[in-house]
Amino acid sequence: MQSRPEKMMTLLKASLIGSALILMPVTVSAEASSKEEKLPIADLQRFTKVIEYIKEYYVKPVSDEVLFENAMRGMLAGLDPHSSYFSMDEFSDLKASTSGKFGGLGVEVMPEEGFIRVISPIDDTPAQRAGIQSGDLIIKLDDTAVKGLTAQEAIEKMRGEKGSKIVLTILRQGENKPLVITVIRDTINVQSVRTKMLDDNFGYVRVSQFQSNSGDELTRSLQALKKNNGGKLKGIILDLRNNPGGVLDTAVQIADTFLDRDKLKQYDNVIVYAKGRIPGSQIKEKAHAGDLLNGAPMVVLVNRGSASAAEIVAGALQDYHRAVIVGDQTWGKGTVQTVLPLKDNRGLKLTTALYYTPAGRSIQATGIVPDILVQNLKIPAPEKNDLNALLFREADLQRHLENGNAKDDEKSIDQKIDQKTDPKIKVESKDKNKETNKDKEKLSEKTPSSKEPSATDLLYTDYQLHEALNILKGLTLTNANPVKDQVKATEIS
Repeated sequence: MQSRPEKMMTLLKASLIGSALILMPVTVSAEASSKEEKLPIADLQRFTKVIEYIKEYYVKPVSDEVLFENAMRGMLAGLDPHSSYFSMDEFSDLKASTSGKFGGLGVEVMPEEGFIRVISPIDDTPAQRAGIQSGDLIIKLDDTAVKGLTAQEAIEKMRGEKGSKIVLTILRQGENKPLVITVIRDTINVQSVRTKMLDDNFGYVRVSQFQSNSGDELTRSLQALKKNNGGKLKGIILDLRNNPGGVLDTAVQIADTFLDRDKLKQYDNVIVYAKGRIPGSQIKEKAHAGDLLNGAPMVVLVNRGSASAAEIVAGALQDYHRAVIVGDQTWGKGTVQTVLPLKDNRGLKLTTALYYTPAGRSIQATGIVPDILVQNLKIPAPEKNDLNALLFREADLQRHLENGNAKDDEKSIDQKIDQKTDPKIKVESKDKNKETNKDKEKLSEKTPSSKEPSATDLLYTDYQLHEALNILKGLTLTNANPVKDQVKATEIS
């Protein structure tokens, strides 16, 4: 697949990985139309008057630079959760962020109502090792309350020397009180692709995020996995849980790895397309000839921490029925951000387009609904006014963009199913009173790390993976071909 590195855009997230704002490059041009519009004189006069009042009456002197930078931040923050302004330091962090090496905690987060919301921890990072989970709301950094800090001030507090400690106080759904977690800062070197053989010639591929080299790394890893297994695989599990996204070109490349255009009979071989107001946002990426697995069955694992480019891959493989999607409903970020440079090494990130799956589905505020819903132990429904009743997906964010084409069957699982009255949606012990701590540990959601647990350990501790393997074996035994035979949505009970 041909890349276009000269063009820079960010896809599907306003992310703070560790202690810095991270933006992933994709390949949509940032050409803007130059329409001449009548200046809003009255609004400009009002703006000027506010500046005058601040400079004259504020309790302490404020420089013009600070006032204008704050004004620009406010303008962009008021649009949607993912548009933002970059100072010189932030823009420098942006340009250095695509290598997969950065300092901090190793967690994908975003500001939310004055706090810091965790989208997902990154594999084998201090945050993951400390037990940070998708959906956690960070309310305190050491002894400093997050409420009242700007997003940048919170980021700065999360920064620190390698080996230094930071204490995070978090709110987590299902917990009756705040959790206090100590994280030791480190330099983050992300290995985005890991593979392992499961039993009976089935492969396991974990992609933790989409870096610029992840597509090539995936191809090499799969080829090595096949070679070490006598040149063949019965099928694979592609694990995209807690994958926050990344580079669009990489997402397209990875989806293309498993799609053969010569066998695709619909949607004009499109993997993903985007529509926006600027010419450069009108993108359409298509599949090429060849499937590295030669049509062998696939299961894709997703959860609420799967966002951005991860949703592109899952959506494309789902639309073409190339894979069965298993797990939880994904995050639901279907917007595209363009990075626009300004003078003096500053810049801004502006939401410029919505992206769509091959079938024309917008994932914005909806996400990918799995073909087979496999959840872990039931989390009790929060009471009204409970601090644990916190936000978990794109649709819950303030000023999020609505999904313009969502149909009733594409709405959130949470909207469609009352978990109190429909037992089919839950995966839990048949007799909860008899459930032991050991049983709970078996069913807890764990993502593989560099400690390289054995296949047996993975299947023993990861219920979703265990069920995914059973589904994959079933596809093989029944000779089901997801490309031809659509697997209808169902629930594991």
